This record gives sequence, C-alpha cells and structure tokens, in this order.
Amino acid sequence: MKNQVGIISGFILGVAGFLLMFKLIFLDNVPPSDELAPGIVVFISILNGLVFAFIGFQIQSSIVK
Repeated sequence: MKNQVGIISGFILGVAGFLLMFKLIFLDNVPPSDELAPGIVVFISILNGLVFAFIGFQIQSSIVK
C-alpha cells in the first residue's frame, strides 16, 4: 500500500479538483433550465483523475530513487 500513495492521492486530487473547478467556473454561469450531461462530466473527471494519478506516480518514483 505504501507504494501506491502517489497514485491514490493523485487520483483523488485530480477528480476532486476537476469537480470543484467545474462547479465554480461552469455551473454557476449556466441557468438551471439548461440540460447538462452528467455522464460526460463524470467521465472527464475520471480521465483527469487518471492523468493526475500518473503524475503522482511519476513524482513518487522520482522521489524514492
């Protein structure tokens, strides 16, 4: 479990950061009558989480070496 700290923390940071920024930047400017596709938002947040997990893995492996 110790070797996956960078991956897990990067994924959580990526998903939570994207959803927070999406809410602050995009949802506040959209009127409630507009339809949004929640599946796309979740899919993009998971992709963003995977990118941040990769970055976290790279940082952790460079620190350990």
